[in-house]
Amino acid sequence: MTSAEETDYLVIGAGATAMAFVDTLLSESEATITIVDRRYRAGGHWNDAYTFVGLHQPSAFYGVPSRELGDGVKDETGPNAGFYSLSSGPEVVAYFDAVMRQRFLPSRRVRFLSMCDFVGREGSVAEVVSLTSGEKRSIRARRFVDGTLAQTHIPATHPPKYDVARDVTLIPLNDLPSLKRAYANYTVIGSGKTGIDACLWLLQNDVPPDRIRWIMPQDAWWLDRAFFQPGVEFFDQSIGSNCEQFDCIAEATSIEDLFCRLETGGLLHRLDEAVEPTSYRCAVVSIGEREQLRRIANVVRLGRVRAISGDRLAMEKGTLPSDPDTLYIDCSASAITPPPNVPVFDGDTINLLMLRACQPTFSGAVIGFVEARFIDPAEKNALCDPVPSPERPLDWLTMWGATLRNLGRWAANPEVRAWMAGCRLNPINAFLRGINPSDAEKGQMLQAMREKSARAAQQIPALLASRS
Repeated sequence: MTSAEETDYLVIGAGATAMAFVDTLLSESEATITIVDRRYRAGGHWNDAYTFVGLHQPSAFYGVPSRELGDGVKDETGPNAGFYSLSSGPEVVAYFDAVMRQRFLPSRRVRFLSMCDFVGREGSVAEVVSLTSGEKRSIRARRFVDGTLAQTHIPATHPPKYDVARDVTLIPLNDLPSLKRAYANYTVIGSGKTGIDACLWLLQNDVPPDRIRWIMPQDAWWLDRAFFQPGVEFFDQSIGSNCEQFDCIAEATSIEDLFCRLETGGLLHRLDEAVEPTSYRCAVVSIGEREQLRRIANVVRLGRVRAISGDRLAMEKGTLPSDPDTLYIDCSASAITPPPNVPVFDGDTINLLMLRACQPTFSGAVIGFVEARFIDPAEKNALCDPVPSPERPLDWLTMWGATLRNLGRWAANPEVRAWMAGCRLNPINAFLRGINPSDAEKGQMLQAMREKSARAAQQIPALLASRS
């Protein structure tokens, strides 16, 4: 092994959050950065995702601060009609690849070690090995940045955890566009966003709803994409939805009352109004998409699949006969995995964690700014309090609680507040696009939102305590 190479930061993983962190660090410091990733190009799990995957929300809220993502055009057809288009998986991969090639590498301060594995480290020296040549190299770093804690699990890289008989035809979601023949029946296994995407793909490609069976281990609360639209045209709707959410929190008498208010106001919705959701995973689903999904009548709620044989499906809460000539589509991988309970700034390690509910790249950018501009570890961690990953419906509220605490600290710090005002990924800036700064009515709405958020923040601990 050769002598150790030198770098200020060694970033493990070139996923979306890590890319946003590095982009901000490049803008806010003179640091040198080495990025190590097992894939051959930047973009993390987007490189492995199914070809028809897309963002859940408009591109204005995603990517790195220095470069726009998407074309800023609204869809005219389909269930997303009238809303800003959602960048496809290939578009996102091409975007991160361009950020790497056109911004990071030309800076001469970033090295990208693609197709390399981070083996481990002793003190300040890490060992990295090439997955193609087997060459090992030592890298000495001042800081180590872990961009792997919020890894996204997808069917292509995480096989099913249930038994599948040899005479059963099961494919990961990625293989749907490669079908060579029609099947009499289709069974989608999984109730998360990948399961939703599989069902929508089948419907959009002319599979009759009565030939689709949807295995749904858990019903979930969904966010409505109508309230995540940038720009002047949607300002009242987007800011108004935030005000309504804060009102629901401030006025709720219990958790049950809170979710009733949220659904009544259209702020959260679900597949079946007769089935109480037991999950919340930040999925953003338009009303048009929901209506398409409701065309599928054969929704099975018997828990997770345990085994599939030629004649039956064994599930947690019972068994079902297998339909003849069925294609099973695995969507069971858990897209969001809870990270360990660690601080963002932990000695010489920086853990890239969520700092604002459902906004991973914005969170990475914030961490990059705080790292570049602040010195005291306690102050840095106070500005970067992790937001818990969502699993249960109650996490909608716990995420808001942590988010509002962070927003309050950022607003109280002049340096952070000034940076936020210019950060492309800051959601409020997306909502303000095209707004005249002197528009008094819009200013009043923003002030009302701030006041309502303060009341909501005061009520959240009491609501959470009422559930314990």
